[in-house]
Amino acid sequence: MKITARMSEQADNDLTAKARIRNAALALYADYGEDATSMRTIADAAGVTVGLVVHHFRTKDGLREAVEHHIVDLFSYAIEQAPVEGTTAAIAASRDDAVAGMLADNPAVIGYLRRAVLDPTGHRGRILEMLTRFAAEQVATLRSAGVASMVQRDSSQTIGVMVRQLGQLFLQPMVDSMWAQLAGPDADEDDKPNLVVKVQESGATGS
Repeated sequence: MKITARMSEQADNDLTAKARIRNAALALYADYGEDATSMRTIADAAGVTVGLVVHHFRTKDGLREAVEHHIVDLFSYAIEQAPVEGTTAAIAASRDDAVAGMLADNPAVIGYLRRAVLDPTGHRGRILEMLTRFAAEQVATLRSAGVASMVQRDSSQTIGVMVRQLGQLFLQPMVDSMWAQLAGPDADEDDKPNLVVKVQESGATGS
């Protein structure tokens, strides 16, 4: 099987060699997993030598770490573009929308996150831990600024942010698969259920 990377639409010559290597690794890891992707495959996809990959990242662990830091940076940049104005609900919604837009523009990030969280062989990295820490820092900043709800515990609020932004990402494929099986090929896509995931604190009531 020939493994190829789905690179960004951004022209290769607009990126440094180090960024091309990182992006190639992200795309390949998303499609095939880290175990199935060699350093040589990454080098070929990035248009560089294996020696240059080793020069920049030393090991596959170093390359994975760079990929995961890049993903966190993408989340950070997306959220920075969201306006911090209006009600607390409006601020949260604008940040969620910004993350959703970033993920839509970066399908390799979606693939990588699904593998990292759901694939038993994908747990070498720390991406979920890193994103959780980032979300906790964002919640703390908003609470300090008085533009976040103070009703929940900060830990529950952080988990709520993560579930809103990533829960559908992980579970919607299950819904899509069941829909394809049950509805048949002639079904109207507009009728397909879309998953909505929420977190409810222990002891809370309501549906």
